[in-house]
Amino acid sequence: MSDKSNPFERASGFPGAKPKGVRVARGDLVRMSQPDPSGRLPLVVEPGMPGVSLADWIGSNRELVGQKLVENGAILFRGFGIRTAEDFHHLTSAASGELLQYRERSTPRTAVGDRIYTSTEYPADQEIPMHNENSYSHKWPRKLWFFCHQAAPEGGETPLADSRKMLERIDPEVRRRFVEKGVMYVRNYREGLDLDWRTAFQTDDREQVEEYCRQSGSEFEWLDGDRLRTRQVRHAVMDHPETGDTVWFNQAHLFHVSSLAPEVRESLLELHGEEDLPRNTYYGDGTPIEDSTMDHIRELYRQESVTFPWQEGDALLVDNVLVAHGRRPFSGPRKILVAMAEPMQAPQG
Repeated sequence: MSDKSNPFERASGFPGAKPKGVRVARGDLVRMSQPDPSGRLPLVVEPGMPGVSLADWIGSNRELVGQKLVENGAILFRGFGIRTAEDFHHLTSAASGELLQYRERSTPRTAVGDRIYTSTEYPADQEIPMHNENSYSHKWPRKLWFFCHQAAPEGGETPLADSRKMLERIDPEVRRRFVEKGVMYVRNYREGLDLDWRTAFQTDDREQVEEYCRQSGSEFEWLDGDRLRTRQVRHAVMDHPETGDTVWFNQAHLFHVSSLAPEVRESLLELHGEEDLPRNTYYGDGTPIEDSTMDHIRELYRQESVTFPWQEGDALLVDNVLVAHGRRPFSGPRKILVAMAEPMQAPQG
């Protein structure tokens, strides 16, 4: 159990961490602190006096917020009185402009407002592996916003991991294979097993799905039983648009069959075979990715993950290129809302 005097801790353990205070030059409207002196994320921003509007403060300090986000990878805004989905929408729209729709979905979510969604609706006892949002797609959000509407009584943290450090620590031979080959994502959309194609692409029109696949460089194949299979080769690493840092940016380990519990994996392979698994990943040339390689990636994510306990009203801003996130299992009610902003797209060719 975490020491309440130090709400942030590394997954590998960081005893005795003491927050490092940072004074804000622009008056005393907010105060900043770095709870984990051994790393750069997340930065914590709190009001310096009662009644500070976070949306107004960010609007007047966009350059500062952008600078701190690039430096730290994630910013936790705490204590600003954000209480509802409407408050969250006002904040994110004011801070990031037009929000993005959740397209080419890979997990179940519910829209609770205009481009405001629930976090992934997986059972509470399941852990969601670390990932960069939509990194399997040809388009992804540069920025992610999270809002804690209701904190779970136990667990439910959203761990964070620096994608720069991940790339640095990956075995050089593993890194070389992924850089040279990329990642092939194979998905089978069918009702009753993972997401069907209508839910994933948010349309009933096959022609719209086909056009989306063509524009995104995805191969597609319609199968019997109203099924769709897609294949797409994506990057394994990318360069950050501002810093130029090369980062680990993919979801190979999350989609790979080895991410399934052994009994689930065995059952799915027996019933459907490898070709018809709901999702799987390969090297970009179609050759299998070794289970040991995926275990290596997952272990590094475990070591690099930083967690903090949610408090109701928290808003977390994440640079989706610099930082991966996940979800820890939890008990009791929990409601985290999500918004996505600033679309990025992979270069063609």
